[in-house]
Parts: sequence; structure tokens; C-alpha cells
Amino acid sequence: MNIIKNRYLYFLISLLVIIPGLIFMGIHWVQNPAQGPLPLGIDFTGGSLLEVQFASGNQPPVADVTALYGQFTSTDGQSLGSPVVQPLGTDSYSIRSRAMDDATKGKLVAAMETKFNTKVTVQNFTSVSAAVGAEVTGTAALAVAAAALAILLFIWWAFRGTQHAVRYGTAAIIAMLHDILVVLGVEAMLGAFLGFQADSLFLTALLTVIGFSVHDTIVVFDRIRENMGTYRRVDFETVVNHSVVQTLDRSINTQLTVMFTLTALALFGGESIRHFVVILLVGVFSGTYSSIFNASPILVVWENQEWKTWFRKPVEA
Repeated sequence: MNIIKNRYLYFLISLLVIIPGLIFMGIHWVQNPAQGPLPLGIDFTGGSLLEVQFASGNQPPVADVTALYGQFTSTDGQSLGSPVVQPLGTDSYSIRSRAMDDATKGKLVAAMETKFNTKVTVQNFTSVSAAVGAEVTGTAALAVAAAALAILLFIWWAFRGTQHAVRYGTAAIIAMLHDILVVLGVEAMLGAFLGFQADSLFLTALLTVIGFSVHDTIVVFDRIRENMGTYRRVDFETVVNHSVVQTLDRSINTQLTVMFTLTALALFGGESIRHFVVILLVGVFSGTYSSIFNASPILVVWENQEWKTWFRKPVEA
């Protein structure tokens, strides 16, 4: 099985997956310059999250809930109008709006009970100030950058006895960036079509995806290092392909067990964790793909210095 032979096809597939996500990120950035490329939740922008359950068993119309919010003001004196209202089952709502205090929340719940003539139970209320949200955003970017740097340094150290050790760390980081772009692009598309917002759970999923991606990549690279010592007279591309084939079953089986579990959680785990699970599913699949079809082929391209002949007319045999 010659997997490495079709490396440029794998690179093309990665581009075709990443580019639509980048387009959606750009569109969101243009439409919402204050938020950036992703629709951000209250964890990053500041605001309030109110989850309520209606005793009648039926959700009132979203338009009525939105109109009711418009009658109250936030902690900064602005209207609470235009909240993001999402259903949780058939009798509950998750409502994101500008930040409000406990007193306003109490009045709002009382107004709901009066308007909809039913008992309203508050299942969750979270409020984050804009200043805290901005601090969390900066900390999140720093966390991703620190993780990438630590991984790069660790791989350089782990492969220090191998020729061109820096290539292994760089290839792993490129594969990791591939997975990050895939996850960010999918998040932008889910935000555009389903109203998903990036929150602290999304950041947790993103960091988990980084760990999964690099973990599988290191397994393949370690087998390449072992085979380089065993097959000293075999060319580098053949050794890399042999190593990928040797670890293929292990990589696929390991990731499938995780994906089966995540799929079950996405289908039956409830609305509260569905966003988190879907992002993990996308990231784990992307991490498996990049470890097999991107990271190792990058080593071959680098070893052969193939960029020297990319734009030249092929030489006749």
C-alpha cells in the first residue's frame, strides 16, 4: 500500500476542506468586526446566559420571549433586546443577551410567568462582564500559542538523536495548524447555519483536539525513527510509507473508539454538550487524517526538497 505516493492529493483535499471555513470566518469578521472571525459566546464577549424551563411543558414563541427581553435594560443601561434564543428540548430555552444583574433577572422571570401564565424555573444563570470576556479571549489565544510552542519544543527534544530533528517538530505543528483551521472553519459554518457560539467549552474542545492530533502524529514519527535505524539502505520515502502502513491500523482503531463514543454523546447526550461533542468529533477526525496524510508526507516533501521542481517543466526520462 503506497500511501505517500498520493501526497499532493491529500494536500488538495485539506485545502478544499479549509478554504470554505476561511471564507465563512472572513464573512463573519466583516459583518461583526468587534467579534472577529468566530461568533463568540458570553464567555468571550461578556453578557448573560439564562436557561429557563416552563412548567406547562410547551415553549412560548421565540418572538414573544425576544419582545419581553426588549422591555428590560442591561447593567450598562442598554436594552436587552435581540437576545439569542435556543430551544433545549421541548419545554426549555437557553437565552443569551447583554449582561444583567440578579435583580433584573428576577423581574424578567416574573414577567415571563405573568405573560405566559406558567411557572418558570431557572435552571442556570451566568453573567460575565465585558472586561472579563476580553481577558478570557486574550488568555485563550495565549493558551493555544503556548500549547503549540510546548509541543514543538518537546518533539525537537524527543527526536534530538534523529537526523533533521527540527523537521519532525515543524511537520507536527503544520499538521496541528491544519486541525485548528478545520475546527475554526467548522465552528464558523455552524455559527452561520445553527447559531453556535464559541465559548469556554469550545476552547476546551480545541485544546483537546490539539493533544489528539499531536499524539497520533508522534506515534507515526516514532515508528519512522525506529525504521530509519533498521532499514538504513532504503530510501526515505519508502521508510516513511512503510512506517505509516505499520501504524495505520493502530491509528484508525484508536480514533474510531473515541469517535463512536462521541457520536453516541452527540445523539443522546442532550443539547447542553452537543456543541462541544460535535467540535470534538470534527477535530478527532481531522487529527487522524492529518497525522496519516499530512504530517508524514510533509517530511518526504522536505527531504526531497520537492518545492524546487513544483513550477518547472518535468524532465524527460
